[in-house]
Amino acid sequence: MKKGLLLSVVASGFIFAGGNIAPVQPVVPAAAPAACDFWGSVGARYEFKDAGVTGKKFGDKANNTWKTSVVLGVEKDLGYGFGFGAELGAYSHLGLTNIAGSTQNRAELSQLYVTYKVGNTAIKAGRQALPESLSPWAFSDRTLGVLDNAYNGIVVVNTDIANTTLVGAWIASLTPKNTTYKVNGSDKGLFMLAAEYTGVANTTFDTSAYFIPSNGAKGKAFSVWASAKTKISGIDLGLQTAYAKADAGSIAILNGATGTKASYAISAYAGTKFNAFDAKLTLSFINDGDAQLNLGSSPYGLALDLSDTSGLWSEFSADALASEVVAGNKQKVAKLDLGYTLPSNYGKVYLDTIVDKPTTGKTAFGAALGYKFKVAGVNGKVEYRYIKNQKFTSSKAQRVRIEGTYKF
Repeated sequence: MKKGLLLSVVASGFIFAGGNIAPVQPVVPAAAPAACDFWGSVGARYEFKDAGVTGKKFGDKANNTWKTSVVLGVEKDLGYGFGFGAELGAYSHLGLTNIAGSTQNRAELSQLYVTYKVGNTAIKAGRQALPESLSPWAFSDRTLGVLDNAYNGIVVVNTDIANTTLVGAWIASLTPKNTTYKVNGSDKGLFMLAAEYTGVANTTFDTSAYFIPSNGAKGKAFSVWASAKTKISGIDLGLQTAYAKADAGSIAILNGATGTKASYAISAYAGTKFNAFDAKLTLSFINDGDAQLNLGSSPYGLALDLSDTSGLWSEFSADALASEVVAGNKQKVAKLDLGYTLPSNYGKVYLDTIVDKPTTGKTAFGAALGYKFKVAGVNGKVEYRYIKNQKFTSSKAQRVRIEGTYKF
């Protein structure tokens, strides 16, 4: 995917969906418009599991699903600092999915924005994706390349201070699957301030703060996040903290919460590589608060009250069948990621495991064993996942997924 044309001046990683912020030198915009920069992807996925149709076992074709995707994006520098971007995404099951209610076909305008840049400041307004790098409480995920959720608002990025990127944002609403939801049911929106500092060698500091005004019965909410990542003697180290507080009725209250106790969490990791092997251990603690620690990784994050997967480093991705924050329950989480890169660029084998011990309920366990590879420009993956005692109740689930995505 090309991302360098429209917003190469400042902080293109944040202004364009999904990147990491990296301050760059200012460039005076050319008066003559540049050619359009087109990018996109096509993907396909097949999976079979033991969930979806009651009474059907693992591997039964009634639980099998098939999905294809197409994404096409464009960004253009219009000259004099102005630009625009757009993205179209589409899913289709091609009539091959057996689970009732999962045969949807849909297409959507997932991004549509205008940009303006002057000196070390860039502004982006419209429907857009938010990367997790500086927005860990509300960010965008992709499924087979298609955005699960886009945000409608304004983002401003500035790099005037050496080694520092400052971000301010106002988000009016969220658009998942062609449906728009106002933040907290009002036009007041969500406000965010964030900063990243890279002035220390091999080290990155990130911090962000959010505020959601009240709307009648829907109370206000705020959250603060901070993280530090560094590398010392070949060992990657990271520390992340999170705090969220929400009043009664707010969208930031966890589903099932009976109070308004603040949520807080801390997560730390250490990882290293030795020849073709790599390993990473992450430990986390989440208190028994009533506020969500992630508003954005689910397709309906800012719109509905969900008991959503935590945005902490310790967790699997949002669709992982794994650990979730549950209201009123303290959690101790350990996650171990192991990998082996095959010689001659033949891909990578990995094993990820996670254990989540609550104060109430059964200890949850999840594992993912898979193989990633790239052939003829196609990024492929074959993976088996297993989860036991999801949400700390007696349960188990299995899934095998085969997928491939080609980006251009």
